[in-house]
Amino acid sequence: MNILLVEDEPAIREMVCMALERAGFRINVAADAEEAERRVADALPDLILLDWMLPTVSGIELARRLRRDEYTREVPIIMLTARSEEDDRIRGLEVGADDYITKPFSTRELIARIKAVMRRTQAHGDDGLIELGGIRLDTASHRVTIETKPVDMGPTEFRLLHFFMSHPERVYSRNQLLDMVWGRGTYVEERTVDVHIRRLRKALSISGQDRYIQTVRGTGYRFSTQV
Repeated sequence: MNILLVEDEPAIREMVCMALERAGFRINVAADAEEAERRVADALPDLILLDWMLPTVSGIELARRLRRDEYTREVPIIMLTARSEEDDRIRGLEVGADDYITKPFSTRELIARIKAVMRRTQAHGDDGLIELGGIRLDTASHRVTIETKPVDMGPTEFRLLHFFMSHPERVYSRNQLLDMVWGRGTYVEERTVDVHIRRLRKALSISGQDRYIQTVRGTGYRFSTQV
């Protein structure tokens, strides 16, 4: 598994590289966003560890660019940052990060989070089509269309929609969605579910299908075409 570490602090780069190499990962490093983009262009990584506070171009802006580019849209991103406020975590998730870890962190926790993110992103590789409420989800090509129009969404939103469309009309709590979509033993907070629900609704709003993602007060969420 190839990991790109984007971090401008040499001491942290060295610590993370040593730990991940011992764990069996292959590591490429970049000290800023421009170098990271060159590395990605040379070889698409399996996962990106991305520092928030980078010189010139921030990690947040780089994450936004990666999610806009079809070539890099599906690459999982874990943000590394000293910013621990809830609003900062939510902002990182909203631009497309799959997870968020605050400094200082243990290398054991980092490795566990990397493995958890990779389990989640690889969980729905089965071939097949699901069509419901005018939404067509193709697990083989990893595409979603509504009335032949392509729907742009990130990998987490795709997995969330896949789960909802595979289990329509049933209500799931945030904890259940974390277990089923993110994976048991994940370190992701419950609030993360709300962030990705908002992003999924926005993606589906082009033809009004966002109404199918329903909030059940005091319980959780469900996918229902009965509106």
